[in-house]
Amino acid sequence: MSDSEVVILIPARMASERFPGKMLAADTGKPLIQHTWEQVRQARVASRVVVATDDHRIAGAIEQCGGEAVLTLPDHPNGTSRLGEAAERLKLPDDAIVVNVQGDEPEIDPAAIDEAVNVLGDCPMATVASPFHPDDDVNDPNIVKVVLRMDGRALYFSRSLIPYVRNSIVARPPYRHIGLYVYRRSFLAEYLTLQPTPLERIEVLEQLRVLEHGYDIAVALRDVHHPGIDTRPQYEAFVQRWRKAD
Repeated sequence: MSDSEVVILIPARMASERFPGKMLAADTGKPLIQHTWEQVRQARVASRVVVATDDHRIAGAIEQCGGEAVLTLPDHPNGTSRLGEAAERLKLPDDAIVVNVQGDEPEIDPAAIDEAVNVLGDCPMATVASPFHPDDDVNDPNIVKVVLRMDGRALYFSRSLIPYVRNSIVARPPYRHIGLYVYRRSFLAEYLTLQPTPLERIEVLEQLRVLEHGYDIAVALRDVHHPGIDTRPQYEAFVQRWRKAD
């Protein structure tokens, strides 16, 4: 990896269809977004960690614990768009490396962030894939799958189980995609000028826009166990794990 500045941006919206206000849920005594911020700061590659939010309350919670936040517009079509605005507001240089970690991942493995940055190489973008775990439902469309090229870069992402095993011969297993992204700052700006693509619309997976426009995505392989938090029961399970570990 180069000596470029590595800035981890954590998008954090107040609105959530399944768990409204989850970023400020504080049954542990700390807001959820603070847990994620503290975890992300442990990544060795991090030069700077900033929460990108559309809500003053989230920004205030982060600033209160000594962190940095940047306010963004509320009406972005996707997370990458919000990331692009945050990078502009922070005036990040073109040679910076921008890491996108979602604000609802308080148990993210900092080493996964390190590996995603280190695998970037000469690609404009990188991400992470993990083997499936025994309790994963491989047919769940909410668990995104990724298949890799022979050189280890992404071939395709899908909500369907891929590849289809016709002859019961598994030469290369499917991987579970982990929604952690690394961008070169210059490419992040370029991505936002790219037209949405047919496969992106069909699968509702914005990383497919990158592949359909002919760009490479590097993939770091790591056995990842951390669950994201989309619902109140998932948050309550996190609280129980946190109390046991505390």
